[in-house]
Amino acid sequence: MSDQNVRNAGFTPSGIRGGSLASSMMSQEAKASGGGVRSGGPTSTLQEMGARGSTHSTGFTCSGISSGSMASQMMSREATSHGGGTPRGGTTSTVQSISMGGKGGRH
Repeated sequence: MSDQNVRNAGFTPSGIRGGSLASSMMSQEAKASGGGVRSGGPTSTLQEMGARGSTHSTGFTCSGISSGSMASQMMSREATSHGGGTPRGGTTSTVQSISMGGKGGRH
């Protein structure tokens, strides 16, 4: 279900769907960074996963982040760089939220 939630949010194999949560996120992220969407940020990470249908296999599941997965490594790196916690609105929390159907990912 997590891959479907990501696609429902507008991150699809053919790109970001216009008028979706994904397009809104992309617009907000581009404005905040001066006009571009950075590699490794929430929008690019979700689009890559939506295009591949790999959200669940990377460890972002409907029931949380899988131990020992790419997602848990990402969460650990992000927490370390932020003094011990993953920031709200950061890549890990955003991808996990949408994988679980949050932030408009579930229809």
